[in-house]
This record gives sequence, structure tokens and C-alpha cells, in this order.
Amino acid sequence: MRKIICLVLITVMLAATLTGCGNFTGGKNKLSYDEALTELSALMKKVRVTTVRNPTLDIYSDDITEADALSDISVFPLTTVGKGQINIEIAADTELSDENAPDDWGNVVAQRFNREGFTLNGKTVTVSIRKITGGEVVTYMRADAYKPDLYIPSHAAWGKMLEASGIGVITLTDRLLGNTGGLLISDKVYGDFIKKYGEANMKTVIEATLAGDLNFAYTNPYTSSTGLNMLTIILKAFDPENPLSQTAAQKLLEYQRQSPPVGYTTAVLRNKAAKGIIDAMVMEEQAYVLTQALSSYVYIPQGIRHDHPVFTFDYVSAEKQEAAQLFIDYCMRDDIQRLGYEKGFNRHNEYVGEEPGLDGSGYLEAQALWKKNKNGGVPTVAVFVADTSGSMGGTPLAELKSSLIASSRYINSDSYIGLISYSDDVTIHLDVKPFDDKQRAYFSGEVKAMSASGSTATYNAVLAGLRMLAEAKESIGECRPILFVLTDGEQNVGWNLDRIKPIVDGMDVPVYTIAYNYRNTGELEELSSINEAVNIKADSDNIVNELRNLFNVEG
Repeated sequence: MRKIICLVLITVMLAATLTGCGNFTGGKNKLSYDEALTELSALMKKVRVTTVRNPTLDIYSDDITEADALSDISVFPLTTVGKGQINIEIAADTELSDENAPDDWGNVVAQRFNREGFTLNGKTVTVSIRKITGGEVVTYMRADAYKPDLYIPSHAAWGKMLEASGIGVITLTDRLLGNTGGLLISDKVYGDFIKKYGEANMKTVIEATLAGDLNFAYTNPYTSSTGLNMLTIILKAFDPENPLSQTAAQKLLEYQRQSPPVGYTTAVLRNKAAKGIIDAMVMEEQAYVLTQALSSYVYIPQGIRHDHPVFTFDYVSAEKQEAAQLFIDYCMRDDIQRLGYEKGFNRHNEYVGEEPGLDGSGYLEAQALWKKNKNGGVPTVAVFVADTSGSMGGTPLAELKSSLIASSRYINSDSYIGLISYSDDVTIHLDVKPFDDKQRAYFSGEVKAMSASGSTATYNAVLAGLRMLAEAKESIGECRPILFVLTDGEQNVGWNLDRIKPIVDGMDVPVYTIAYNYRNTGELEELSSINEAVNIKADSDNIVNELRNLFNVEG
């Protein structure tokens, strides 16, 4: 549970940085920023706030390992379970491993294979499928927290990254199922775009974005295969000779200042496109082919091919590797490949792919370069708002505390972080300051010191957090203000949502909400939607990973 809470918080922070402050359309009566501050001051007169004058310094705050900041691998479900005497566990990317069509090719094939009764050396052979993104597998394996028998990511870059990390990677096939990643451009702007820029590729999309002719967004390159692919092509467009050069880094910094924020997930991008916020985005071809809502977009393959290579590892026994080859040969049958076509794969077979010229270390460096420059040089200023009402007592709060501490390792040191908690009243644990080693240690100490009691004044705490952000913005200057709210229940005392919505809207602060073991999230979703943030539903099994991914994006 501790690791899951950490995951959610990471996820929230990641999403926040990527989406920035947003622009909620509040209607004709939307408050200006100054008007919102005036209203905030008026409402805060009825909010009781205390401040911790001597925060606790946690001198043991650095004792968090990479593995501590990960949820148990079981949060990524086994969607097919084999029971053979030789069973091969396959970590398969999500477009292959979902329980439901059309992303279920891997499960359909695995279940057919298991029914066929294959044997090796007199032993029955089956496969199990774990649904997990290519990026998550790399994160877990580099932390020595997971050892699958086979790994089927969308593209080969992930395998190169594992090899560069000292893991003995063995390629069993370069292509199990064909696919591409690329650009989607809305029909509404495609004609004018081609007329002005001649052709659609990453170079011209970047030019159009910088010129204000196109709003293009991509996904988190730490988890998304398409996001990583497009990031490296963007860097190559900035410097064809050396995508990791200082020139490329500087241009990425400038580009991120003007471009729409990175999308936490592909679904976030689709929602933004539906609202007209973006008119170009990244997507895998298989998803484009089978998603009716994307029919008004033109698809252009870009970057490396997404051909789902199959990797095994030097720790896997020779017998299991031989059994795995039985499954691969089965997948190559004409009828199985035709099923892939029906599921949206094996299109654009003529597309050769454009390599960015990076080895595994280069891809890892590209991720780090992106994280450093993703905010365009504008610092993130975030306040964490933690529910410490009575319902959080015992295990929920204990897991929240340890998870938040573990996941905070993913927050950049150049971010500004504050911390408050709430029940009936609001407590400011830490004023907003740079998240250096000292502030990080205070953050850990104050989180550990939290205790649970009382009612749930969620929106009073939101107002207090907004005031802290406004004060920080006044002293820091240009920044990305973000509010993170973690709660397990509905507000039952203090101001209500309708009363504070105009203030959140007028201040243009995205509020990322994490619903912990709490499913009736209508109000939290409404709060997050005001300025294009997201609501994340988490439980004790997945919060760690959610937080980690969020902080990679937003921290």
C-alpha cells in the first residue's frame, strides 16, 4: 500500500507539469486573476489556518531506494495465466495485452496457444501475459524489481535501454507484429498546413508549432513508446548530427516554452483534441485505425517502427528460451498474423522507419534531457494538500505518508514545493521553497509527523493552497503553479465546491486530485477539469506508480 500511494502522487505531479496551468473556459462571468485573489482573501477569513513554526527535519530522508518507489509488480495484471509444466511469463505492451478488444491480440493468441497442448521434452508448455507498458518494464528491471521471461515492447528502443543498463538482452525476433507510431493532424488544419509547409513530418510540425500555426502535443516518454519515439525525432529535428547536443537541448527548452504541455496519457490528448485545445498529437497506428473518434485526423508514420520485437534475458533457462520459440513460431502463422491485421496491426509495411541514431544510453539520456527541459525553463511551483481527517486513520494514512515520501524522489530539485494537511482546519507544514536537500528532508519529516482526526474541509484546504501559490508567484515571478489534492472522502465541513470554483477558474491553477480508495469522485473530477488537470483513482496497490509517473511529468 505504501508503494501504491507513492505511485499516485508521482502520477499526479507528472501530469501537472505536463499540462501546465490550462485555460478553463469559465464563461462570460469568469473572474480575472486579481478579482479571484480578492474573492480568495474574502473566503479565507472563514478558514482556520495554523502554521508549523519548527518543522521536523528528517535526517534519514535519503534512505529511499528506486525499488522502494515502485508498487508491487502485481499492480500490472496477468491477463492470461498459463498453467503448464513450463510456463513463460511475458511482459507485453498494453496494445497487445488488454483483456478487451481491440487491444487483446496477445491474450487471444496466448489462450489459443495454451489450448493447443504444446510440449517440450515431455513437459506441457504455456504462456502467461502481463499487461504493462514498455517504459514500466524498463523502470522495474533497471531497479531489479521484476524479471519476466519474455518482454514484448512496442519498439526496440526499450530493449536497447535495458542492454545499456547492464541487463543481458537476447533478441528472439525483431518483429512479432507490425505497427508504426506517428503524427495525427486534424482535417480542419491539415490542408492549410500542407499548403504552407509542403509536407507533414516532425520538422515541419515543430516549425508550425513555433510559428503558432499548430498546437501539437505528445505523451510522457518515460512510459509511452510513442512519446519516446517522437521525443527522439524531435531532438533529431533540432540537431540532425547530434540529437543530444547542447544545441538540441536549448532548442527543446525553447520549444517546450511555446508548445502545449506533454499529455499524461493518450486519453488526455484525445480529450484536449476534442475540446479544440490541440489539433495535432502522437498516436500508434493501430489505435488510430480502430478508433472511430480519430477518423477526422490524418495519420503520418514517423520515427522508428513499432514492430514488437521479442526479448529474453541471460537469466532465463535454455529450456524456457526453447519453449518461448515455440510460442513465437506459433505467432508467425498466417492465421495469427491475419488476426493481427484485424486488430489494426500489420499496416504500412512499406514504411522503413527513421532512426534517431541513438544507442540505449542515448535513449536514457534523451529522457533525462527531456525531464530537465520539459517546463521550458519555467519552474514548477506546487503545493501538496493531504487529507488527514479521521477516515484516513491507521493504515491509509501510514501508507500515504510512506508512499508520498518515496515518490518525492522524482521531483526535480529546481521545483518549489509546499505542504499542507487538513481535517476540520488547515495546517501549513511547509511554506513554498526550492526543493533542495534541506526542503526535501523537511518535507519527509513533516509528512511522517501527520496524524488523522476530525472532519473533511477539502475546499478550505484548496483555498489555503491557492493562497500559498499566489504568494509564491508574487515572489518567484513566471512559474507553473500546481495544486495536488489527495483525499479519501467527500468534503463535509467548510466551503463547498460551487463556492470556490470561480476562484480556481480565475487563478488558472490546475488542481490534480487523487482519490485514494474512494470511487465516488464526481466532485474531484469536476475540480480537476476546471483548468485541464486530471483526477486519478488510486488504491493501495497502485498509488506508488501513479505518483512516480505524475512527478516525472510534472515535478
